[in-house]
Amino acid sequence: MDLLMPSTGLLFWLTIVFLIVLAILWKWGFPVITKMVKERKNYIDDSLRKAHEANEKLANIQKEGESILQEAREKEAAVLKEASATRDAIVAKAEDQAKSRGAQLINDAKVEIEQEKQQAIREIRAQVAELSVKIAERIVKQQLSTDDKQMELINKMLDDVVVSEKTAK
Repeated sequence: MDLLMPSTGLLFWLTIVFLIVLAILWKWGFPVITKMVKERKNYIDDSLRKAHEANEKLANIQKEGESILQEAREKEAAVLKEASATRDAIVAKAEDQAKSRGAQLINDAKVEIEQEKQQAIREIRAQVAELSVKIAERIVKQQLSTDDKQMELINKMLDDVVVSEKTAK
């Protein structure tokens, strides 16, 4: 029955021990525990505040990164546009130079062809004249091989000269 109904002496000493333990805990235990809980709460609050600040900084950095990226894209587009314009200008200039150089080469070729043509004509005329003289010399030798033929040719030439003088008057 002692279990269900403890004795008064036992209850008295249990109460005194409980009060002593409670006083010790109240004096030294609970302040340390509450201090640790407050420190832990402050640490958690500080960590949450720092995490919130870090999130804000990250958001700002992302916005800044996006603006920098957009600016870089715009600069890239401007550089590509400028490079394209420069390329077009260089190509146009090269085409103009090629056209003028081609025209100059054509003109030079025409002049050279004309000079060679004139030279060829002079050479052909000289050869024709030389051949004509040789042919005439052979023909005259054949026709004037005899005295009768020579006299006949002289008479014919004189008749031609007389006829041409009459027609000229």
